[in-house]
Amino acid sequence: MKKVEFVSDGVELVGNLFLPDTTAPAPGVVVAGTWTSVKEMMADRYAQRLAEKGYAALSFDFTGFGESAGEPRDVESPQRKINDIGHAVGFLATLDAVDAGRIGALGICAAAMYMAGNAAVDPRVKSLALVAPWLHDAAVCEQAYGGADEVTTRIEAGRRARARFEETGEIAYVPVVGSAAENAAMPYEIDFYLDPARGGIPAWPNRFAVMSWVDWLTHDAIVPAARITQPTVLVHSEEAAIPDGARRFHSRLAGPKDFLWTEGTQFDFYDQEPQVTIAVDTAAAHFARTM
Repeated sequence: MKKVEFVSDGVELVGNLFLPDTTAPAPGVVVAGTWTSVKEMMADRYAQRLAEKGYAALSFDFTGFGESAGEPRDVESPQRKINDIGHAVGFLATLDAVDAGRIGALGICAAAMYMAGNAAVDPRVKSLALVAPWLHDAAVCEQAYGGADEVTTRIEAGRRARARFEETGEIAYVPVVGSAAENAAMPYEIDFYLDPARGGIPAWPNRFAVMSWVDWLTHDAIVPAARITQPTVLVHSEEAAIPDGARRFHSRLAGPKDFLWTEGTQFDFYDQEPQVTIAVDTAAAHFARTM
């Protein structure tokens, strides 16, 4: 692995490039993880495992997250993240170690939305793999967040926070997880995010910019499926998050598609076995067949 830097819309992003043990140009894969995450939490794990299978895999911190530059910090902006992925693909294509004609994308959880959004408009991406994909539209958001009224309440809070930021430059933050904070984005005790041996690492500040609710809850990840012609595989479980969204997305895909249903909770796919191995093996085999 080596540290790399590239520019996205004028902002310097920092990534980790995992290279296979070969002298020939290898197929490349851009890897990203859950909302609010930094690369060390789960993207690095998948990237390293893909490199062991012969892929040049790039994980990176999105604009305003982790080691990457960009302000304001820790704002979950779907479109900005989609743009960052496009620049990550472009960066991979410039590397001598990468076969620019064979670049794929792997998204875990929320990054499934962002990888899909980029693939729908980026022909450089030849193949797509989505692991425990969080894929929502308005209907799914209502199911996931307790109904239309609760969604509206969060969007209104996001608009107030955005207006405050535009007027004063002050950013309203709440925790990403934690049952002690009623206003947390996920008001639960989620072990993956709170355990330092798993995802609760110093590089991740466990904070969510309230203004993020506006773009997050109004983003439609199902619509782009009809424009995705690249071969796509989904790996998911009925025990994981919003499987109905994944089914609806899969049904609308325009290109060749596969779906592996397995077992495990959403958080198992981030760092637990056998879920990580199942997902990596499925993605690697998919990439080998399709690019």
